Amino acid sequence: MIVVTGATGQLGRLVITALLQSVPAGKIVAAVRNPEQAADLAALGVQVRHADYTQPASLDTAFQGAEKVLLISSNQLGQRLAQHVAVIDAAKRAGVALLAYTSVLRADTSELGLAEEHEQTEQAIRASGLAAVILRNGWYTENYTAAIPGGVAQGALYGSAGDGRIASAARSDYAAAAAAVLSGSGHAGKVYELAGDQAYTLSELAAEVTRQSGKSVVYQNLPQADYQAALVQIGLPAEIADLLSDSDAAAAKGALFDDGRQLSALIGRPTMSLVASVRAALQ
Repeated sequence: MIVVTGATGQLGRLVITALLQSVPAGKIVAAVRNPEQAADLAALGVQVRHADYTQPASLDTAFQGAEKVLLISSNQLGQRLAQHVAVIDAAKRAGVALLAYTSVLRADTSELGLAEEHEQTEQAIRASGLAAVILRNGWYTENYTAAIPGGVAQGALYGSAGDGRIASAARSDYAAAAAAVLSGSGHAGKVYELAGDQAYTLSELAAEVTRQSGKSVVYQNLPQADYQAALVQIGLPAEIADLLSDSDAAAAKGALFDDGRQLSALIGRPTMSLVASVRAALQ
């Protein structure tokens, strides 16, 4: 029995889709805060169980019979460590054979502000004594390509990453890695640094958007504070604007670059190319 927490999130749904290619639906549990939002997963034969990171009793019920659990990190910044510890404790009570956790690239040394809660979670996992595998996910290409339609309309993409090279991968690539670990063996005790095969600067991203769209799109590099203010101005919550601007500033220092190719090795194929990611965004 494989339990995927946060299963109705963007990554969680993709992990379950990937698992279904090799694991019977009845052996997959979608652990979700709002089961009514998982009707599509239930229709595929996946078990849907209520699981709230803030309600330990719900986690005990959700993890009954689980052999492996994937802890997809919470999106509630500042509250994640306590929520993750609740999952770790529940997994220990359930006697799971393997806990997998979606961390962040080089969590223990990263310049990213969001890395701290990930590193603290990794420490809690080690202290638990559970057999575990850490999936240190790099940046999602979609974090940048989501801005492409607006960038084409405005003729510019904005950020504060300077000339930092970004080895991002598609969310589906990271989902495939999680599925490979959950459906395979020999991963306990491993820490995987996961990133895309191809690295690019945001200027190179803008050039690719220009090439494919036929419209001139340039990259405008802004000071971190100005980029943060711009993100708030277009409607992003302040904490998300802070996260994205901080991450861009860290990217300028190399925080989002990695050339180890552990992700493509784990999934047995190349990660999605920048060309394909831009094409998908433009469609």
